[in-house]
Formats: sequence, C-alpha cells, structure tokens
Amino acid sequence: MSVVVVGGGHAGGQLAASLRQLKFDSSITLVAEEQHLPYQRPPLSKEYLSQEVELDRVTLRPETFYVKNEINLHMGRRVNAIDRVHKMVELDNNQTIAYDKLVLATGSSPIRPNIPGGDLAGVHLLRTIDDVDAIVVDLSPNASIGIVGGGYIGLEVAASLRKLGHSVAVAEIEDRLLKRVATKELAAFFLDLHQSNDVELHLGSQVASIQDNGEGRVAGWTTTDGSVLNLDMVVIGVGVRPNVELAELAGLAVDNGIVVNERCETADSSIYAIGDCTNHPNPLLNRRLRLESVPNATEQSRVAAANLMGNESTYVSYPWFWSDQYDVKLQMVGFAEGRDETVVRRKPDSNSFIHFHLREGVLIGSDAINSPREFLASKQLCGKSVDGKILGDPLVDLKTLLVR
Repeated sequence: MSVVVVGGGHAGGQLAASLRQLKFDSSITLVAEEQHLPYQRPPLSKEYLSQEVELDRVTLRPETFYVKNEINLHMGRRVNAIDRVHKMVELDNNQTIAYDKLVLATGSSPIRPNIPGGDLAGVHLLRTIDDVDAIVVDLSPNASIGIVGGGYIGLEVAASLRKLGHSVAVAEIEDRLLKRVATKELAAFFLDLHQSNDVELHLGSQVASIQDNGEGRVAGWTTTDGSVLNLDMVVIGVGVRPNVELAELAGLAVDNGIVVNERCETADSSIYAIGDCTNHPNPLLNRRLRLESVPNATEQSRVAAANLMGNESTYVSYPWFWSDQYDVKLQMVGFAEGRDETVVRRKPDSNSFIHFHLREGVLIGSDAINSPREFLASKQLCGKSVDGKILGDPLVDLKTLLVR
C-alpha cells in the first residue's frame, strides 16, 4: 500500500515518521511546496527570528532520516490536482504519483490585508523559514518596525524584535490584544508586559496606508487613530486561512477547513487530512474545531498513521497551546468560553500565576503564566469537577487532586 502525503509542515513530516515508527513497510512519498525539510513553525516568530537558534534546530529531522527510512521527498513541488477515480496526484511539473492512501497536510497561509502600500519592499509576512530569513536580511541596525496585528504571532514577533534592540509599534484593529483567543484578564497581562518593554501599542486602530519613501520601499504608516509613524519595516501578522483549494477541486467537503471525522478521514475513505487545514470533531467539547497548533498537528498525524496501519484510533483531546514572549511562557488548555467562574492561583512574590476557568464546578480550561507544573496538572483535570477554593490555594499540590 503506497501513501502519498501532500504538505511538508509539522503534520506531514510527523505523519511520515509515525508510519515508519509503526513499521509501515510500503512506499511513502512526501510532496512539499517549500524547499526546506519539514520543520517546526513556533520557533520562527521566536528563537529563529531572534537568531538564538540555527536552521538545523528548527527542522524536525535531518535529511539522513528520510534517506534511511526510504521516504521519497519531492521538495519545491506543488500538487495541482487529485484524481480520485484513478488515485493519482498531478504535480506542477506534470508528473503524476499514484497512491493507495492520500494524506492532505496542506496547512494554512497568512492573510495579507488590502492595505495601500502593502506591496512595498520592506513589508513582510511571517509564515515560513524564507519569510523569516528575508526579515533578518532586511533588518537595519536599530530599526523602527511596525507590526500589523495584536494576536500571538504579532506579539511574539514584537518580543523577538525588541530583544534584538529594535523599536516596535503594534497596530491592532480590535479594542484589545488577543481578542479572538484570550480572556480580557490575560490580554491585560500581555498589554502590561509589552508596554513595560517599550512596545508602542495602537489598539482599536487600523493601518490606513503604508508610505513609500520614493524608491519603492517602506517609509512609514498612517493609522485610523491619526498616528503617523516613520518606519523601516512592516511585518503583517493578522492570522491565517486554511489551504483547502486542492480539497475543494477534488470535490471533498470543506467548511472552515477540510471536513474529517474523528479518525482524520475525509468522506473519501482513501483520503485523510491532518493539521491546520482540518475541521474535525471534538467529542470532549461536543463541537467541531479547526486548530492552528503543534499539538493538534502532532496528535492528528499519529491518529491518521495508526488508522492507515489498520489500528483503530480516534482523536480525542482537549486543545492546548503555548506562546513565549520575553521571559514569559504562556500555556493554555481548553477554552474560557462559557465559564461562569475564574479562579486565580498565584505564587507569592513571583511572575507566576494560573487562571482556572470553570462551568458549574467543572474545569473547562486554564491559562498558565510561568507555571509549568500547575499547567501539566490542569491538563489532566480538564473536564473534571474540582473545588475552586482548592484550585486557588497555592499551598495545595494539584497532584493530590489527580489522585482523588
């Protein structure tokens, strides 16, 4: 049985590796648009951008792994079409590859808002290794940089560039940071964090235009709050959209992602989909989700690999995420949506706390700042009835709740 994987991101790379770990002994082919081996994306906006790690620390596995495990790589190639009848994919060089099982790990692409001047030199997106390399090359000493978007990517980029000594301004169209993905309490914490690191924040403000220096390069921007800033560079980080075009052309169901079941199968039993591009059911939350996270990509890859091997496996997990900014590590599990109580557990005299979100006495999510041990316990407590007073007492070891 031959398996073809479309997409060379974290999900695609992990799927190929998981199959070999499960002793899959048939052909595996991985087709990726980028020239780089499958790699981790989280370090791009953090350690890789701030030049704390080299490229070899970002790739998931070295080239020798793929050679040793006989994983056929087609790098720098796009799949243009899927022939579901004859079970073949057509590449952009007109080559065709037959499959018995096809796995779509097409990921997502950054949104480029329609801003006048958005095509000037010095305006960058951040999604790939090449994007970050272009930013690093383009940085002048002590540059002034504008960031469009106050979500996690925008704030991580802001932190990384401030660590390098650059001046940073962030424009966010919403009235607060992280409005789509975090509570007001957490957003307020990150507002204070970035202001204390001298990041200029423009909330409830949209970039109206990016100015040309007369030579086709960024000179600054104007925002709807009336601000005019002189800038050397602009980085856009306003979110991503799932890459579903290939699936749509093949007639697969798409609804804010490629629709899959709990086994990561599409309606075509020969085609699976994993990672950022999928809309999948979550029985723990009793709803469908599309997630942009490494844990989701990793777990779906392993579930799909198990099912491809004929081992019944379903994806059942509370979503969790993380973000690193300055010396702060945020770890989140579940969602605060629907909470009727939030309990704060804070360690005295430390920049460390965790917010527990409960609904009718059941833990539905938590947000941990510099609290890795408490976060690990909260992951295991998610979905369980817990006494809020005990959660809020920093003298109580949360592991004792797991025993109960």
